[in-house]
Amino acid sequence: MIRRGGLSSSHKLAGRLSGLGRALARVALVALLAPSAPWPAEAQQAPRSPNPRRVSGVVRADTVAKDLEHPWGLALLPDGSMLVTERPGRLRSVARDGRLSEPLAGVPNVFASGQGGLLDVAVGPSFNEDRLIYISYAEPGEDGAGTAVARGRLGKRGLENVQVIWRQQPKVGASRHFGSRIVFRHDGTLFVTLGDRGDYSEKAQDLSVTIGKIVRINQDGSAPRDNPFAGRGGARPEIWSYGHRNAQAAALDPGSGQLWTVEHGARGGDELNHPEAGKNYGWPVISYGINYSGTKIGEGTAKPGMEQPVYYWDPVIAPSGMAFYTGTMFPDWKGNILIGSLTPGGLVRLEMKDGKVAREERYLGDLRERIRDVRQAPDGSLVLLTDARNGRILRVTPASRR
Repeated sequence: MIRRGGLSSSHKLAGRLSGLGRALARVALVALLAPSAPWPAEAQQAPRSPNPRRVSGVVRADTVAKDLEHPWGLALLPDGSMLVTERPGRLRSVARDGRLSEPLAGVPNVFASGQGGLLDVAVGPSFNEDRLIYISYAEPGEDGAGTAVARGRLGKRGLENVQVIWRQQPKVGASRHFGSRIVFRHDGTLFVTLGDRGDYSEKAQDLSVTIGKIVRINQDGSAPRDNPFAGRGGARPEIWSYGHRNAQAAALDPGSGQLWTVEHGARGGDELNHPEAGKNYGWPVISYGINYSGTKIGEGTAKPGMEQPVYYWDPVIAPSGMAFYTGTMFPDWKGNILIGSLTPGGLVRLEMKDGKVAREERYLGDLRERIRDVRQAPDGSLVLLTDARNGRILRVTPASRR
């Protein structure tokens, strides 16, 4: 046994050298395991969805209309009526009392297979003057199908003077991941979300095609001159951002005018993003999800030059449809993001603070219905679509309101 302070100077020197060797070995091991260059994205990884609070008894949902076949998109008109799409290819008007019209004329032929069909509908920014309506849909073609955007004047019996203003390129032989949400920017241009088409995920990184992108176009379908890739050789000028899997929820922040989206991950990894001009959101190189087979996706969760999501979900919520709440019927929700959930179903509320998610709550889970779209009515109530063979339009109000 060696007493404390009883080591000779030679033993002390040997001990110090041995300790120095161990320290150098630790430094070498850390250097070996670390990436060759710092990854800023890893230092700021996205917060994961915590265990959200599931709330009951706070809101009520009343049926406005029913017997809709897989409704997908909803638009509120200035007179209080609505337009609703059905994925098999029908567009209907909905009176204020919930009466459904017969299918409106003028809808283009759609690819109504898999996840394809007639998808979103949006009211043009000058509707009171020109009555223009914009629709997105899966368009059939010789090489397969692709998302297309058309516009037409809303007449008494349907759409008139319909023009296809934009087409996703190329069309491919797959029936999944069409994206297809339409959002008008304050300058009158419109964003369209575009999925990776399922079997073509690598195309989300290819700027020569519009698969797995968000595009920004003028109302005639042309590309704005100030788009980030306009004038760049080999890149499509319509592209706003890229590296997206399948965003089916999109809305503008009414305060900043900034676009926000929520996109489907694979098994895990649904993402909340605010896509900025020219930026790469990573799919399929990085993801917080895994393949349905259980295997790893891409290179991990972060990589230089690729954006991190603001927030992500695991398990997924299968997001579709979203709105920023600006009304007074739910005063505590002002500025919050409301998202439809297909799985497990219901309404997701994100309380936002300084551009980050401060809290998540979920409502209407007891309905056990797939919420496909979310809109805010002028009176501050919410209007939801349920995606089913006999889908419904629901109006959501406080449970205490009678």
